[in-house]
Amino acid sequence: MTKYDTFREEMAGRANVEDSPELIAYYRDLERLKTGALWTVANKIEPWQPKSESVPVIWRYRDLREHVLRSVRLVTPEKAGRRVIFLENPGRRDVSAAVGWLYSGLQVMHPGERATAHRHSSSALRFIMEGSGAYTIVDGHKMTLGANDFVLTPNGTWHEHGVEENGTPCIWQDGLDIPLVNALEAGFYAVHPDLHQAVGFPVDDGVSMWGAAGLRAHQAGWDKPYSPLFKYQWEPTYDALENYAANHDDNPFDSALMHYTNPVTGGHVMATAGASMQRLRPGFEGKAHRHTGSFLYQVAKGAGYSIIDGHRFDWRERDIFCVPSWAWHEHVNLSSTEDACLFSFNDLPVMEKLGLFYEEALADNAGHQPVSSQPAL
Repeated sequence: MTKYDTFREEMAGRANVEDSPELIAYYRDLERLKTGALWTVANKIEPWQPKSESVPVIWRYRDLREHVLRSVRLVTPEKAGRRVIFLENPGRRDVSAAVGWLYSGLQVMHPGERATAHRHSSSALRFIMEGSGAYTIVDGHKMTLGANDFVLTPNGTWHEHGVEENGTPCIWQDGLDIPLVNALEAGFYAVHPDLHQAVGFPVDDGVSMWGAAGLRAHQAGWDKPYSPLFKYQWEPTYDALENYAANHDDNPFDSALMHYTNPVTGGHVMATAGASMQRLRPGFEGKAHRHTGSFLYQVAKGAGYSIIDGHRFDWRERDIFCVPSWAWHEHVNLSSTEDACLFSFNDLPVMEKLGLFYEEALADNAGHQPVSSQPAL
């Protein structure tokens, strides 16, 4: 054992200071002054490596869908504010988070329903799961939405959602950084003074102005800290994945991974929340790695499984699962003939801007984790 290993073992849990009657009395004196001795908490507040309170979880759509639809009979969007069934991580119940500092839920709306326009400090996104006729309006820009489309409602923007009269019931996944904003004690929420906002631009104008690959309009000025391309459509996204996969070698961990970007800057779509789509080629068996930052995945296409901190989670289309920060994880596509696609959103922009992103590959067992026989939580 090296001196370093011995030091770490001796320092595990707390500093190597034995309690004595005099020390205990000293701690009580400090407590009365609303202070404390650092050596009693040092290894708790400054761990050797990240230890997430979140646990790996999978939310299976076939189990949730009936309950999401059932809420339609029980509450209206007007009375509920937002008719959402939120995803709760057993380790983050105190902040209603799905993983880390990220919130998520499944929202349902029926044809003809329209939620009240509002804005808040949290950055939000939506990934459409099923239905037709859904739309979102962001600061007067209206976007029509179909399955697997991804839409932004950045912090501070007026936004509202609805389903056209001739549409079908729609369900989508919401993703927000509510827990992070609340932890920073910076949350505001407001309802539009007119309850709804006027549409001030041609429908889907953002796609026509910003959606062409490598091109943008000459007079399209934009200086806001989020992407002007509020809607990212599934078809061109999937085409881009296929083209990328056909011309590049597999990433050993993620196969073909692409990030949704701000077309003005090339950076993340929003300041505090990022999103990605990846294609796992037929038969792909990824190696294990871990990184700082919390990720919430939704299966956009195909079936497979992921091993997260030694537990196997089988997934299929529309299932949602989370990977906590610094958790070992690897993805596998079960099909030998069809690809699988995983949408994810994350706090990567925060990790990168604060200089806190770190990643490492698993060196043991040929890069794969042993799978525990114990069931996951």
